[in-house]
Amino acid sequence: MQHLSIVTTGGTIDKTYFDDKSAYEIGEPQIGKILEALGVGFSFDVLPAMRKDSLHLDDADRDLLRRLIAAQPHRHVLVTHGTDTMVETARVLQAIEGKVIVLTGALNPARFQGSDAVFNIGCAVGAVQTLADGVYIAMNGRIWNPLAVRKNREANRFEAV
Repeated sequence: MQHLSIVTTGGTIDKTYFDDKSAYEIGEPQIGKILEALGVGFSFDVLPAMRKDSLHLDDADRDLLRRLIAAQPHRHVLVTHGTDTMVETARVLQAIEGKVIVLTGALNPARFQGSDAVFNIGCAVGAVQTLADGVYIAMNGRIWNPLAVRKNREANRFEAV
């Protein structure tokens, strides 16, 4: 892989919390800063598609993502996404041919100490380089087929269906 296209949608990975208001907002995408700090050996671009909690994504948002990713000139695409509806978006993206698309996110914001964000991004980068064309989810140290996984909200992890 020479180049990685990264499409960001928001989600917990990019959240910023305000202690004084007990509220959050979706901040700037963190993945570019993370990859730069790690000194990755490939070029990448970050395309911020939206800044939404995945619970607020709708069919129009998913169609926009599908069209945006399909239009990318590069074969390797990583999507940062909120975990609550990541599976639904991955299923919509399966209509795209000729690309390796890996969705990942975080259960805790990337800005938090001990966040799973860097680990999930690393797994996703490894996956996007080695998998066949198709759509995958990289979470909890595993690579998932979107048709055979779900988020278990009680356990706060992904698991096989």
